[in-house]
Amino acid sequence: MKLKKDEFAMNYGNSHGDGKELTPDEIRRLKRLARKKTMRMDGAGWAFVICNTIFLVIFTVVTLYPVLNTVAYSFNDGLDALKGGIYLWPRKFSLESFKTVLNIYGFVTGAKITVLRTVIGTLTSLLANALLAFVISRKRFLFRSSLSLFWIITMYVNGGMIPVVVLYKYLGLTGSFWVYVIPGMISAFNVMVLRTYMEDLPDELEESAQLDGAGYITIFVKIISPLCKPVYATIALFVAVWQWNSWFDAMLYNRLKPEYTTLQYELMKLMSSVSHQSGNAGSHATQAAESAQVTSVSVRSAASVVTMVPIICVYPFLQRYFVTGLTIGGVKG
Repeated sequence: MKLKKDEFAMNYGNSHGDGKELTPDEIRRLKRLARKKTMRMDGAGWAFVICNTIFLVIFTVVTLYPVLNTVAYSFNDGLDALKGGIYLWPRKFSLESFKTVLNIYGFVTGAKITVLRTVIGTLTSLLANALLAFVISRKRFLFRSSLSLFWIITMYVNGGMIPVVVLYKYLGLTGSFWVYVIPGMISAFNVMVLRTYMEDLPDELEESAQLDGAGYITIFVKIISPLCKPVYATIALFVAVWQWNSWFDAMLYNRLKPEYTTLQYELMKLMSSVSHQSGNAGSHATQAAESAQVTSVSVRSAASVVTMVPIICVYPFLQRYFVTGLTIGGVKG
């Protein structure tokens, strides 16, 4: 294969091309020079690669250590865990803490309600936020700026807990399942993130669809939504994690309704009970030793593992969308 000198200059950095063909000896000589130059550049880049690798390894260890330590404590005997010194592996293996967590009163009901509120709450919230974001992202909508400002104000100012409780009572939400779903359907932050993402989409897509006779519902369903999968996945993960971990609303609105209890609320009551028993060393020491040797440390760790396993299982399926959706859909100043 014959190369021109100016072509070789473009590929290998040789600045003396005059348009003439290179001889095989010249090609080999210039390739050797290019390899030496590349090796020198790679040698300089190795320092960055090594430092970057060391930093990422340290960051990974710092991030994962609390999780792995919690898992180790959860699988360790409760009384033995009180001695400390457990790091990444249980010293005395035991499943009694998990048995205590899984056998609590209301675990099955709480798990069912938590799964339902997470699934239904995530879907309804995503649909409501996406529709509102689509409306205020349309440049022809007259009140888009006013509504955006109104929702942003609600992120910093609210009526307080007592007015909210009274309002939910008059709306008939207290003592029902829908108190977990309806109040959390709209989030100003999520609406702003979705709106920003939709505004970055080309206007020509909507204009071409309107020329073909498509209405706004068709545009939203068939054009905008397929392009918003990354930010949809990000918002869905935010809402799902919040719904899964929420327990305060169950205590506040459904404390007297055991059929609407949640898993997190039942685990919170269990940890409070075990911590209270551990504090009474005199009367409850024998009872704690006889009750499968569990302590507040082991039960708290087991409860944490039980609650984080579903999120860990779901996150890998949304990870590829998460960074893109969070970066592109970030709220602009």
